[in-house]
Amino acid sequence: MLQFLSHRRRYLFRALIPINSQIKNPNFYCTNQTLISSNISTNDTDNYQIKKNKKKERETLYSKISPLGNPKIKIAPVLDEWVQTGNKVRFAELLRIIHDLRKRSRFSQALQVSEWMKRSGMFTYSTTEHAVQLDLIGRVHGYISAESYFNDLNELDKTEKTYGALLHCYVRQRQIDKSLTHLQIMKEKGFNLSSVAYNDIMVLFTKIGQHDNVPDVLIQMKENGVSPDNLSYRLCINSYGVRSDIGGIEKILHEMQCRLDINVDWNTYAVIANYYTKAGMKDEANNFLERAEMTLDNKDTVGHNHLISLHANLGNKDQVFRLWDLEKRKFKKCINKDYINMLKSVVRLDELEAAEALLKEWESSDNCYDFRVPNTIVGGYITKGLYEKAEGMLRDLMDKGKANTPESWGRLSAGYLHKDEMDKAVECMKVALRFREHCKGWKPDPFVLTSLLNVIREKGSMEDVDVFTECITNVIRDT
Repeated sequence: MLQFLSHRRRYLFRALIPINSQIKNPNFYCTNQTLISSNISTNDTDNYQIKKNKKKERETLYSKISPLGNPKIKIAPVLDEWVQTGNKVRFAELLRIIHDLRKRSRFSQALQVSEWMKRSGMFTYSTTEHAVQLDLIGRVHGYISAESYFNDLNELDKTEKTYGALLHCYVRQRQIDKSLTHLQIMKEKGFNLSSVAYNDIMVLFTKIGQHDNVPDVLIQMKENGVSPDNLSYRLCINSYGVRSDIGGIEKILHEMQCRLDINVDWNTYAVIANYYTKAGMKDEANNFLERAEMTLDNKDTVGHNHLISLHANLGNKDQVFRLWDLEKRKFKKCINKDYINMLKSVVRLDELEAAEALLKEWESSDNCYDFRVPNTIVGGYITKGLYEKAEGMLRDLMDKGKANTPESWGRLSAGYLHKDEMDKAVECMKVALRFREHCKGWKPDPFVLTSLLNVIREKGSMEDVDVFTECITNVIRDT
């Protein structure tokens, strides 16, 4: 009877395998995109195994990979170990992991998962999976490697999705001729182009500073029977905005409002408000910020933070604090990026006392430590010439064992130098150089270094002279 049920179960598994993810490996069957080894013993219900499974506390593959934020950590061994220990591999979960890693800009690790899926021989990729892998290859290794992957695809897999992914790669690396030629090939092949391909070309012209070409792409798009979407219009509004063409902005907005299938979102109103602010048209900017808030999704923290920042640019202190209070009421928890955005806005408004109160609020929260939060106030102190307060906060963080960065100490050193307090400038630069060993991306200002070196030669030790001289040499070499 058990043998009959086992055969019956395998038959059902085969019947449920979806077409776009056929299993190549005969040792696996798929049910609802779940891979299960065919070497199933009839003793799987053994009591010992049941107890062992209960102890695993429902550990998932996602829960193992997601915390591995260090880009140097290889993902393939984690996947191999997962399978080797008898765990199930869900196709849908692998796709979710790739999506999550891409969303968090962990592109190298996302590519490793995608390559492992392909290399494992468990699945036959659809054009969608090929397009995702092609895009990841372009992000990690560049468009030439993406081209190579694309050229190796069979003709059936060279669809508008994979062609579109390669176009993304060209645009990302500002390959003008390749992008335009590639779009023309897509047209000649008769692909049913959407707004995505034309938006890519608009992005390309924006990246290379040819803003006057963007509206022409919008016109071409409509002539070819492709309806622009919100992003299309927003890119066009941006092209007029950077040229201070308020009339052009209003023309595009009017066209959007006349289309029944376009819902003008908060982002579009915010972009317009920003350009009105730059044009010195404060009343009009405030009007569009009000419209943006009316269309804002109550669950959109990004939108709330963006509006707070724009109100700060306009000097609208009351609106900044009103939106912050609203954000705290609407959402369960304000995370570090929310506090950083609010602190930057408050510092921009010269409300340093309010910033200090906000910092205490953050410190009492259960958010993990992030140096960027207190450093926002440090930057405000330095900008206002309050160097002693900035140094006091930085040293207090050091005494508490909190992370610092060389950039803040370098800025502080430059501030003391400008104030002609040379001893303090030298001491702050020494701290910056110590931190530089753990932050290779920071480069001290050569002028500040040279000025301080002259001081050290007169008053300092030979050891300090050697350290500063070596640092200056390294900065010049890396420039």
